[in-house]
Order: sequence, then C-alpha cells, then structure tokens
Amino acid sequence: MANRPFILVTNDDGIDSPGLRAAAEAVADLGDLLIMAPTFQQSGAGRSFLLQADTTIQPIEIALNGTKHPAFKANVSPAQAVVMALVALAQRLPDLCISGINYGENVGSGITASGTVGAAIEAASANIPALAVSLGTPQEFYLTHSQEIDFSTAAHFTRYFAQQTLKHGLPPRVDLLKIDVPATATPHTPWRSAAISRQRYFEPIKERDEQTGADYRVYIDLDTLELGSDIHVFAVDKQVAVVPMTIDLTAPVPLDSVARFFNGSG
Repeated sequence: MANRPFILVTNDDGIDSPGLRAAAEAVADLGDLLIMAPTFQQSGAGRSFLLQADTTIQPIEIALNGTKHPAFKANVSPAQAVVMALVALAQRLPDLCISGINYGENVGSGITASGTVGAAIEAASANIPALAVSLGTPQEFYLTHSQEIDFSTAAHFTRYFAQQTLKHGLPPRVDLLKIDVPATATPHTPWRSAAISRQRYFEPIKERDEQTGADYRVYIDLDTLELGSDIHVFAVDKQVAVVPMTIDLTAPVPLDSVARFFNGSG
C-alpha cells in the first residue's frame, strides 16, 4: 500500500539467517516489507559485486511472527541483492533499508569489508536511509546460523532506530547508521553516538585458530584507542555504538591545501 512505509530488509549472512528474520519481525508492523538477501553466507563481501554471480531471483517464504511472508534470494553479494531488489522487485523506492542483524560486530577501520555495511551503503547511494545492525557474538558463531544466539536486544534497537528514521529521517548530511549491539546488552543499555575508530579491530594472524577456524583475531590497543570511537563504546563501555555515516569519503581537509601540499608550497 502506497500510504504505508516501504522497508527493504537484507543482510550478508544469507536468507536463512535467524538474524535476518529477527530484523524483519522487529519492523513487520511498521510498514510493507521487501525481503531480499543473498542465498548463501557473504560475510566479508563489503560492497562488492560478484562478476560470476547467478542473478536469478528465487521467490521463497520465510516464517515471520508465526505466519509465512514472501521473500527473495539470489546467489549474489549483499550490495547486489540491494540493487536487484530495487531494479527488479520494488514498485517504489523504499523508505528505509535495514541490513542485518549480523552475527558479529562491525567496528573499526575494517568495516568497509563488511557485507552488512556494504549493503547499507548501496541503499544509501540510492538515496534510501539505511541501518546496518550487528550483534556481538562469540567468534565461533560469525559464519553460522546458530539458534543459540539471542537477537532480541538487537531487534529492540533495530525497531527503535527504524521507527525514529521513518518518522524523522536521518540527521542532515547522514546517509546511514551503523549500529553495534554488545552481546551483554539489554533493551535498557544506553546507546551512544560514536565515530569509527582508526584501529582495525580484526587483526590477521599467521596460524588459523583451530577452535573457530578463523585466520584473524580481535585486537584492541587500549593505549591508543580513541575515546568515543565505536570500538571504545562497544568493547570497553559495553554500550550500543551508533555511528552516523556518509557515503562521501572525501577527506575533511580544505581542497586547496592538497594542491599546496603536492606543489611544495605548504
């Protein structure tokens, strides 16, 4: 219905992820849902477009709040899923895109590798306000669809920011919100605006971890960690970190200063 908000829900963990279902259930009564996600796990895909992707869209049904709801999947990246939803499925421009809820946090300078964030950036590039929502989980669950993870708190914050964005839009010059919910959070946990840390958070390691199968570890240098950064708010303060992001990646410096720098005059 044209008078109801239109919400696109996607993710990078795949169409069968309980996190995707939790996000959709959290906002199902706020508007009409279009659910489109990759067929398989696409964590780490960033905003990539798979050149060999099978762009055949498959209609399916997923269970939402005790009923069956139509959804769509394709063997594509998260960003491609957003584009395909907009080009091939949507009858009008969505009022909001929700990407998530992701198994595992997306904080620090490595977030450009995140498929969760990449899908939200793709939506924002189409002038759709977007939320990229991630839940802190033990590392061994990052690439799973485990039923052991409780998404209820992350769903609470997904719904809150979806409601606020549908009602008020995003703040000026903000294109999307990145929301990271600690595993220990409850609906009463404070949320704070944060900046993206320059630390990478996920550090490559030489030997693959035998327990988790990961070739990386979480590493935080507390001596140089910025106060008010997403890593600090999420991992140190154990609060919900909400980062206002923009698709404008231009460095915040006077442009004429760049010319002076390379011309050797300043």
